Amino acid sequence: MASANSWTLEIASPVAAPRLFRAAVMDWHTLAPKLTSHVVASAHPVEGEGGVGSVRQFNFTPVMPFGFMKEKLEFLDVDRCECKSTLVEGGGIGVAIETATSHIKVEPAADGGSLVKVESTYKLLPGVEVNDEIAKAKESVTAIFKAAEAFLVANPDAYN
Repeated sequence: MASANSWTLEIASPVAAPRLFRAAVMDWHTLAPKLTSHVVASAHPVEGEGGVGSVRQFNFTPVMPFGFMKEKLEFLDVDRCECKSTLVEGGGIGVAIETATSHIKVEPAADGGSLVKVESTYKLLPGVEVNDEIAKAKESVTAIFKAAEAFLVANPDAYN
């Protein structure tokens, strides 16, 4: 039987929590192909209107080890800038991992910026070992938030 594993990550940002959460989490399917076109070829909602139960798909360029992933929003508290999503298809599901969930919370920081807290929990398929995949996953998540941060700093009126 496979056991559950997890990793955590914290990312400091000068951008206010609500703006960063809306751009890097809630609307990332719109921004990703524009801001990270070298990684995300396209993205779109598959089901729902962005609330709990909604599913969205990200299609990747060849730089990624898999062509796409679909994630389902399991929990959302926009006021607290917090959500939880589950990987439902692609992204290594059925190849290396059995299940994967991400819990993201963007908290206000004393300086007016924010602190992004990410916890990813996953269950590997039997016989699969994790080598540098955790480091790569953390780099990818950091790149998402830093790309959104750069966009928001350059566009101070966006996502207010």
